Amino acid sequence: MRKNVFAKLMAIVIVIIAVFAYHILPLAHSIKQGLDLQGGTHVVLEAIDTPEAPVNDDAVNRVVKIIERRVNELGLTEPIIQREGSRRIIVELPGVKDPEKAIEMLGKTAMLEFKDEAGVTALNGTDLKDAHAQIDQANKKLVALEFTEEGAQKFADLTTKNIGKKIAVLLDKKVLTNPTVNEPITGGKAVITGSQTIEEAQNLAILMRSGSLPVKVDIVETRTVGPTLGQDSKDKSEFAFMVGIGAIIIFMLAFYRLSGLIANVSLALYVLMLLFSLKLLDATLTLPGIAGIILSMGMAVDANVLIFERFKEEFRNGKTLRNAMDSGFSRAFATILDSNVTTIIAAVVLFFLGSGPIKGFAITLGLGIVLSMFTAITVTQYLLKLLIGSNLFKNSKFFGA
Repeated sequence: MRKNVFAKLMAIVIVIIAVFAYHILPLAHSIKQGLDLQGGTHVVLEAIDTPEAPVNDDAVNRVVKIIERRVNELGLTEPIIQREGSRRIIVELPGVKDPEKAIEMLGKTAMLEFKDEAGVTALNGTDLKDAHAQIDQANKKLVALEFTEEGAQKFADLTTKNIGKKIAVLLDKKVLTNPTVNEPITGGKAVITGSQTIEEAQNLAILMRSGSLPVKVDIVETRTVGPTLGQDSKDKSEFAFMVGIGAIIIFMLAFYRLSGLIANVSLALYVLMLLFSLKLLDATLTLPGIAGIILSMGMAVDANVLIFERFKEEFRNGKTLRNAMDSGFSRAFATILDSNVTTIIAAVVLFFLGSGPIKGFAITLGLGIVLSMFTAITVTQYLLKLLIGSNLFKNSKFFGA
């Protein structure tokens, strides 16, 4: 019976260690990484009041949606677009190859207009159904437009009334092309010429498809992190993580022996659960987030230290190993709960009042605290009961007492 209990314990420990060793690196690398880890561009946009378009809450929300469409059209992986305060929008573009063009595109109002020679606007961006870049037979780079049903009728009327005259196509008050109408265009389609490269035509098409911003937007801050610097930060973070894990393992084994070994196994399970939870939540890992993980690991070990110290006190008071361990968990529970709840409250405040990397730190810290309580109170306790129940280690020194 005792051998069966010990065999059960060993089977659980081996499974946890094997799963940890096999999945830890792939799982860690599968989590989205922020700019400080992989490089990219950080942009802060601010909505500005104008006489024509004052800033309000609805306008800023619409700006966020349009910026999201523009960024998604760029084909970037894992962009981050979030509102900050009443007027600002933070955009993070990881791995962007041409940050200057991306930044320029984000801030454009993109007001598309078709005007006759008298300066009367006959169509605008709301009449556009689709726009895409293409190259014609003469190798000219152009943007092909397709209008909505209503827009097609407006364009047909415009070209019919202006045969032999020029029609100006403007984007943000700047003339893109100014062709002469030779005949009515009734098919609901048109082209814009003048792009020097296919990339320029593609960016213009993206702006037209995403729609115009409802208010003026200024770029108030830009920051670019190179891929080399990002990789350096990642390498240092991984090194710090490994050093932290190693120091904890050595400390627990040196002071608490078999109890420390069980705590280390629970810590491995805790790290796996935390990384899996971050992956499940589609969280973005940043340097502050890694700091939150390492800090929560310390909190997880702290919970085990409190339990084991209470266990040692109870054993010295004359209780058996099993009773001392049960009492140790019971006595330490209230202290662990109080300390962790206060930390969780701080994490919640940081999450709701902070932004960007601060939120990342709050998520990893808060989630880590919750999971550390689970592993310390349930997993560690269960494994220690199996170890003590096997009766193979009766000397209290094996448990650091």
